[in-house]
Amino acid sequence: MGLLGKSARVPPPTTTDYVEGQSPTSLDVEKTGEGMQKEDSDHSHRHHVHPDAEKAVIRKLDWRVPPLVASLYLLSFLDRSNIGNAKIAGMQKDLDFNSSQYNWLLTIFYISYVVFEFQAMMWKIVPAHMWAAFTVFGWGLIASLQATTQSWRGEMACRFFLGAIEAGFGPGIPYLLSFFYLRHELGLRVGLFLSAAPLATCFAGALAYGITSGHSALANWRLLFLVEGLPTMVMAGVTYFYLPDSPDKARFLNEEEKLVVKARGVRQVGDVERGGGIVWKDVVAALLDLKCWFTALMYFSCNVGFSSLPVFLPTILNDMGFSAIDAQGLTAPPYFLAFLVTIFSSYIADRTQQRGYTIIVLSIIGGIGYILLATCESVGARYFGVFLATAGIFPGIANILPWVLNNQGSDTRRGIGIVMLNTVGQCGPLLGTNVYPASDGPRYVKGQSICAAFIFFNALLAFGLRTLLVRENKKLDEKHGLRGEGAITRADILAGKESAVAEENYSPTYRYVL
Repeated sequence: MGLLGKSARVPPPTTTDYVEGQSPTSLDVEKTGEGMQKEDSDHSHRHHVHPDAEKAVIRKLDWRVPPLVASLYLLSFLDRSNIGNAKIAGMQKDLDFNSSQYNWLLTIFYISYVVFEFQAMMWKIVPAHMWAAFTVFGWGLIASLQATTQSWRGEMACRFFLGAIEAGFGPGIPYLLSFFYLRHELGLRVGLFLSAAPLATCFAGALAYGITSGHSALANWRLLFLVEGLPTMVMAGVTYFYLPDSPDKARFLNEEEKLVVKARGVRQVGDVERGGGIVWKDVVAALLDLKCWFTALMYFSCNVGFSSLPVFLPTILNDMGFSAIDAQGLTAPPYFLAFLVTIFSSYIADRTQQRGYTIIVLSIIGGIGYILLATCESVGARYFGVFLATAGIFPGIANILPWVLNNQGSDTRRGIGIVMLNTVGQCGPLLGTNVYPASDGPRYVKGQSICAAFIFFNALLAFGLRTLLVRENKKLDEKHGLRGEGAITRADILAGKESAVAEENYSPTYRYVL
């Protein structure tokens, strides 16, 4: 019976509502000068997928794609941020570097990360399983080699190459997920992927505590790099064999299910090949789009804290009076809260299609946390501030990335939007990793104040972008007819109202997600 139930006896009625005798490949889809795809009004609802069939396919994708990329991102974040744990575990003493040189170890990672940011578009050019396996093995190798460094210069080289290779992975994953999920589904899946960052930091604290509290023949900080780097290299093989290049090439889907995902793809962007090339006029259009610059500045603002908190929190806690070992363990609870809030806020934003309001609330929470860290002297109040700061910054990042993808109407524009977001946004860490000099301890008032200012600025930018999108949606309502403020409800999906061809490529039903 498959996915269709007892009444569906016809051959894979593909679970899609094509007219008799018409296949997806025969649909007349033309691309307009604006990169928009249209279809005949007679075809407007021929790609409505049976809800039960669609849910079953989405469930299969959910169990395989987001968990795999999230586990890889967890390893990625673990390998880039464990330097903060290594520092207080003896690396600073053994390699004989000062606070300024430590800041350079953090900064050099993001310099190469920004320079090699263009690799995000490789996900559209190179098969995903091959590109992912290459980047995963590469950063795992470099992360492990940190255990062999004998000088600050050697560690600088490792950090530079680590940033260059990691730049090819994390920034492109939300773009890859946009090939698997529709606009109203994407936010939660990106949230699940990015929730690995606070989980990794939580795990890093607990793992570092376990490793550095022992007495091995190898220096504890060297053992830390090996224990956290070698598993990444193993995961490269898993990635090569299990990460699908696209939904219709997923080996875990049967033929009937692949017809469902093909129909979903036609609903998204039309009957076109989604990989292998770039539309250059869409590149120019994205570069000139004010919305892309708003989200890029938002990402910059969040990244000031996002990059600095994981690598400085063990030091901050250590300076609060906790021992180095206890400081490692106390980093875990705030990040576990951030992990939960990241998933919950992404779910709420998807359900309501109100991503701007979600980001504003999260930014205010994070800003209050930094204010407590900057102004309070009580250890309890400052530790509570850490909870608020992490619960604001990490979920904020998770909601900014899908907002970029939600509001660009072609695959090329979505890809360039992500490249712009990361090229500008990843400059935030160049500031964030230099605002906590050792001379400002134990309270680090200047660093906490700078992070607070930028997270509140992020709220202001989110409000400005949402206002712009409301205005743009009103113009689209005047041009194509009333559709509300761009909200895509679950009722619309189930009723088949969102099943026009290429609906996500500036179709008449397209409205910006607020």
